Amino acid sequence: MTYDYADTLLYINGRWREGQQPGLPVIDPATETRIGTFARASEKDLDEAAAGAERGFWIWRQVSAFERHQILTRTADLLRKRIEPIAHLMTMEQGKPLAESRAETAAAAALIDWFANAAHGETESRQTAAQLAPAGPLAAFVAWSFPLGQAARKVSAALASGCSVVLAGPEAAPASCAALAVAFADAGLPAGVLNLVYGPQAEVAPYLIAHPAIVQGSYSGPATLGTRLVALASARGKRLVLELSGHAPAIVFDDAEVDLAVNSLCKAKFRNAGQARFAPSRILVQDSVYARFVDDFIEATARITVGNGFQDGVEMGPLTGEHRIKAVQAMVSDAMARSATVLAGGHRRGNFGYFFWPTVLTEATPEARLMNDEPFGPIAVIGRFERYEAAITEANRLRPGLALYAYTTSKTAIGDLRRDIASDVLFLNQHDGRSLTMPFGDISGGFEDTDTLGGYAQARLINQSA
Repeated sequence: MTYDYADTLLYINGRWREGQQPGLPVIDPATETRIGTFARASEKDLDEAAAGAERGFWIWRQVSAFERHQILTRTADLLRKRIEPIAHLMTMEQGKPLAESRAETAAAAALIDWFANAAHGETESRQTAAQLAPAGPLAAFVAWSFPLGQAARKVSAALASGCSVVLAGPEAAPASCAALAVAFADAGLPAGVLNLVYGPQAEVAPYLIAHPAIVQGSYSGPATLGTRLVALASARGKRLVLELSGHAPAIVFDDAEVDLAVNSLCKAKFRNAGQARFAPSRILVQDSVYARFVDDFIEATARITVGNGFQDGVEMGPLTGEHRIKAVQAMVSDAMARSATVLAGGHRRGNFGYFFWPTVLTEATPEARLMNDEPFGPIAVIGRFERYEAAITEANRLRPGLALYAYTTSKTAIGDLRRDIASDVLFLNQHDGRSLTMPFGDISGGFEDTDTLGGYAQARLINQSA
């Protein structure tokens, strides 16, 4: 069955409408063809969305936790029923293989179910009750890499807490977020509780964070804009949830199951064409298994089928746009200029579609850009180490990342890693073992940056008689 791509509108105060600025094109990254447009919000549109969220908040906060649970549960059920059309829209606009789009839609439904069931009211003791009250309207900003999954996490956590939302969808994948808004509306969410806008993130995010109707924000994206939002939020005393750039290291020790390490790291690295902040970026392998790991990893990389996400058997789709092709190519060229060796890929695939071959490099120097800046593309760089201390030093050299991957059968090494690593998430002998109950993100940077019910509610202590 084929699905048409419809133009995407703004959703403000329960009504779908055009923006007050000219719409912008949506490009299929596999074919480089224009498949539709999305509405671009003006400042007046953003003002109306924020005002709608403010009105919606005072309605929604009065709704019982049970009623919120019912609406969220109905929304999750609708997403499951609509997996095929939503997945097709996501693959058309974002490029990931259809199987990954289906999995993301199913995961979004599961996230909404989780937050629906986690909605809570009071915890009482003999003397005092700690009551979680919704904090207020949230401005949520979603990256294009996982447009539906990220939106579902941010929106459902806020709604389950009794907060309203202005969701700023990604320009490269607008229809995925629109499908979420449609599901919530069809499930009975009152008008104004969820509003959806589009526009350049560098313009929309600062405007909404500074808006007086918005009391908190949740941002996923580059750290350059994140630092601006931190300053804006801090100056106004607003909460800000952050998911910034990542540069996750992976450590393969000499006692590791090498086949397991190769297969799981290859899957984690090239999932979504490497456009994931949990993707391992620096793979450190102990000397005695280094040669075998490199050979096997190159073989595994060569088996990855690259192509249009709608084609059977495709495991890696295109990058999201020409700008990502240029960015990834520049990183490879910089590493080669600094003595790195390209063992696989290293260049664009053909001249049609934004495809880049899965790439493996070795012998990159610490000064290379890809050793310091998040690649956010299909580039794996493999280095070697002799002693445990050297691996930990390199793993902790950069800003604490979202995760560290480690492969070892030694209980001593596992205990030492838990003590020594700077990352807050440790994946042991697996590619990504997150569960729905696990907080998402890095919590070591001084900011509250996990999307949870507690993050969107404020605690009150209520004195009670014994």
